[in-house]
Amino acid sequence: MDISIAYKQTVDYLYTHLPLFANKGRDAIKHDLVNIRKLCKVLDEPQNQFKSIHIAGTNGKGSVSHMLAAILQEAGYKVGLYTSPHLTDFRERIRIDGKPISKEWVVNFVEKLKPVTIETIEPSFFELTVAMAFSVFAEEKVDVAIIETGLGGRLDSTNIITPVLSVITNISYDHKDVLGNTLAEIAAEKAGIIKPQIPVVIGQQRSETERVFFEHAIHNQSTVYYAEGIWDMVRVGQNTRYQYFKAVHRAKREMHDLATDLLGSYQQYNLTTALAAVEVLIAREDFPNLTIDKALAAFAKVKRLTGLRGRWEVLQQQPLIISDVGHNAAGIQEVMKQWEQVEAAQKHIVVGFVKDKEVDEALSYFPEDATYYFCNAQTPRALPSADLKAAGILKGLNGDAYSSVADAVHAARERMANDDALLITGSFFVVGEAMDSMMPEAVQSTFPFPGI
Repeated sequence: MDISIAYKQTVDYLYTHLPLFANKGRDAIKHDLVNIRKLCKVLDEPQNQFKSIHIAGTNGKGSVSHMLAAILQEAGYKVGLYTSPHLTDFRERIRIDGKPISKEWVVNFVEKLKPVTIETIEPSFFELTVAMAFSVFAEEKVDVAIIETGLGGRLDSTNIITPVLSVITNISYDHKDVLGNTLAEIAAEKAGIIKPQIPVVIGQQRSETERVFFEHAIHNQSTVYYAEGIWDMVRVGQNTRYQYFKAVHRAKREMHDLATDLLGSYQQYNLTTALAAVEVLIAREDFPNLTIDKALAAFAKVKRLTGLRGRWEVLQQQPLIISDVGHNAAGIQEVMKQWEQVEAAQKHIVVGFVKDKEVDEALSYFPEDATYYFCNAQTPRALPSADLKAAGILKGLNGDAYSSVADAVHAARERMANDDALLITGSFFVVGEAMDSMMPEAVQSTFPFPGI
């Protein structure tokens, strides 16, 4: 059988036979680590066969994960990277040195486990993909793997690793039905990745969560490093390919010029967090080839080294089309700060969310002077476009509802003049389907792995 056909059948099997958070929300979550431990026992405990760095947080953990992967690749290490969700292809979740694992590997792994493990343990989709990542990283003998949590931390399936460093990017309101109704409760779930005597870097500090992290660190005899106490990051410029910063080390009083190919002013927080993580790793001597200079060089080519997409990504220059995932209110607030800086004759926004988000709060950050294309992705969790439009109207946002992302993108592009600008934002599902709908004409040329 052709491998592309076998791969599609395998991924379809995973989507349809395993509980999937994208479809079921909290009902797909297993509130313990039993299944992932069973899977990894069958696979000979692959999570213990490589060094790892564990990353949690409400926003920014994907960007920080890719930044650290790029930095360690630049320093000469073989780097595994596990993130979720994906935008256009399942294999985006599991990469080695920036390249997605092969279709053959996915097919063979599932076929091997299907009869004796999948059907008996009955893992969730996420549990199986975590086990798959651990297994391939062990088999390929990576020097280090960057492991991003899926949701929370304490009971996240990734939380069976013992990393050399834990990182928590920030805490905002998200998944309140699972993680808690206060920032302190959410922080306690994220702090579950703090391990005994393993240092932890905290990205953005908040008074409501500081005590939570301090108590977890004390209990685990772990040292807490606050990124904002180590580095200052000042944004000094931007063009269509890079943005530029001055990075100032607070203790050493050293100033470095920094360029990054990740656009969006909110990346300054992620850069600060990533640099602080590098500082801790250098001090611990976990990676002797790692230097600040290597980190600075890597920031300029994160997308090229890792394949990161969907973060203030320019899909087309004229008329300007930008995609940026903003899957919760805090994320949307940062996206809109950047969107305000875009100059255009008329601004258009394609937007869609899933049902379990604080949509009313997110919509309060959108500007009233744009034309809206409310849509819903093809997932059972999607908020119907008609409901989103109704909520938008109450916030003074005017536009039409579309039953698919592709229809919304097509309608926006039909109406745009050359000096207009379009932003595609909201859930990962919306951004991913928009990219699919635009391939190959606008997106494929920017995709680093043709043929996926």
